[in-house]
Amino acid sequence: MQSEAGFYRRVQGCWASSLGIGTYLGAPDDATDTAYVMAIKAAVRGGINFIDSAINYRHQRSERSIGAALSDMVRAEEITRDQVMVCTKAGFLVPGAVPHDVLKPSDIAGQMHSMAPAFLSDQIERSRNNLNLETIDVFYLHNPESQLAYVSRETFEHRIRDAFTLLEGLVEQGRIGWYGTATWEGYRATGQLSLSRMVEIATEVAGSGHHFRFVQLPFNMAMPEAFLRRSEVVHGKECTVLQAAQEFGITVVASASLLQARLASHLPEEIVQKIPEASTNAQRAIQFTRSTPGISVALSGMSSVGHLMENLKVSTVPPLSLDRYLSFYRA
Repeated sequence: MQSEAGFYRRVQGCWASSLGIGTYLGAPDDATDTAYVMAIKAAVRGGINFIDSAINYRHQRSERSIGAALSDMVRAEEITRDQVMVCTKAGFLVPGAVPHDVLKPSDIAGQMHSMAPAFLSDQIERSRNNLNLETIDVFYLHNPESQLAYVSRETFEHRIRDAFTLLEGLVEQGRIGWYGTATWEGYRATGQLSLSRMVEIATEVAGSGHHFRFVQLPFNMAMPEAFLRRSEVVHGKECTVLQAAQEFGITVVASASLLQARLASHLPEEIVQKIPEASTNAQRAIQFTRSTPGISVALSGMSSVGHLMENLKVSTVPPLSLDRYLSFYRA
């Protein structure tokens, strides 16, 4: 039923579920670890094969929970490694994971963030160990736009170029599959990141065969900028970041589909009526995001098996038609 309902999309030559499980929230304790392990196993068994994390999520414990869950499932021959896509991020300094021997003070922006190649290489090795993976499918520079408050645009782009050069090399070594940028304000706020410029730098580094193929950004009913704001210029025409990504062959993954659970309650009745096939507001919020033209995967943080199973009901429902989707923007 999931395949018939359009639950899976082609993503860089692979099949990815249009609902992904995120691992951002939760206390850094054993109980939350156990909850995430159970939720990840239930998600994969239910058809979700897109898993998102970051080395700083719960001080590396989210990555380790993913690693434990997937290792158990592979060992039990429930799945094979190539049936899931695992994504993680680095950039922020994480207590207990700062390589002081390779990180210079000049490499750090705002005492919190670095894109220095030696630092990123170290973080990726830690993530590979945490996740118990030979290859991380997608690695993101985590909120690189945060550096723009501390360094010039010229310095920022130099750092991006150095990072992309490293990441292309790690693709060649099989340590990562693709790379990209995971942002919060980056593609939403004026004067932050330009996707066109990021692609241009990746092309300067590795030609048209570059592996800068993923962007993660927040998108939900309260944050629709990526669909509405014409912030990019491609071939001389103004367009949205979602349109630019499609033009460049870049996969867009939406974070904050539920706006950290705030959209799981108190939706206006007119919104509820527009998605009658959903039985909860969380399902409606996920359905809205996964139906957005140009978005391949809608992420939702789910450490509870109960919430996961409830949200997973969208997997048997087709995405909204374009006309129904556009009705959300009509007065």
